[in-house]
Amino acid sequence: MRYFAAVFVWHETPVKRSARAQEVLQRLRRVIPKPQTELRHEDPYQLLVAVMLSAQCTDERVNRVTPALFAAFPTVEALAAAEPEAVLPYIRSISYPNSKARHLVAAARCLRDRFGGQVPASLEALLSLPGVGRKTAQVVASVAYGAAALPVDTHVYRVAHRIGLVRKARTPYEVERRLKRQLPSRDWGEAHHLLILHGRYTCTARKPLCNRCVLTDLCDYYRRLQRLPAPLQGLDPRQGRYYCKTGRHYFNEPSYRADRYGIEQLCCPQCGAMHVFDAKTGRSTKRIPDYRVR
Repeated sequence: MRYFAAVFVWHETPVKRSARAQEVLQRLRRVIPKPQTELRHEDPYQLLVAVMLSAQCTDERVNRVTPALFAAFPTVEALAAAEPEAVLPYIRSISYPNSKARHLVAAARCLRDRFGGQVPASLEALLSLPGVGRKTAQVVASVAYGAAALPVDTHVYRVAHRIGLVRKARTPYEVERRLKRQLPSRDWGEAHHLLILHGRYTCTARKPLCNRCVLTDLCDYYRRLQRLPAPLQGLDPRQGRYYCKTGRHYFNEPSYRADRYGIEQLCCPQCGAMHVFDAKTGRSTKRIPDYRVR
């Protein structure tokens, strides 16, 4: 996965950033009264399996396959005794099923042989399991054992950048470090769930529902949306696919160049201007950073 971030100038002091982060959490608490994982599980073993399966896959799809999977392999010992080929049919609809089947069995065998069949509570021990990365380990430690952790997945990465809680963070780990500096450790686990659920149902990757968001007055992304040029009326797509407002002419084949934030923008091939509009819809072709994981 590649994470894209544009370059912005940061003006807020640490105190202002922390106050802003707390205000974000307060507002999200009002609209998300029960922030918790949506992965169905009954114990740490099931949670670990579900979180491992959820990598680059939706919780909804994981929840479809885990009932049958847990019925077939109800314990760590049962999964450890299986071969990946026996696990594969139960998770075939999950992304990367072959590698995940191997990791699940290897992790179960590690739990059986090194941890007495129990899922450990410490991050260090969880990270020693095959197929378990930092995000998975933190989710299990936080949800199953109440550890102070702030896992960053694609939703948290995107939402934290869009709102402006972090800027110029190139990796999930950097987002995690900066969010932890802004929030007390007692809020880390809750912040993780609030930001995930906000990203899953409101600040979605492709079409964020800004019209029903409670954070628009705090949000960098929304502010930039409002600054986009208003649509032009009366354009004639028969004269060309695009209209350059700077040069007042139509064209069909655009050029591209990066703006000052590093975002590739469509531009006029004649004058190089970025003040370009789609002749059919009248909308500006300017793009703002959306921090989607590509």
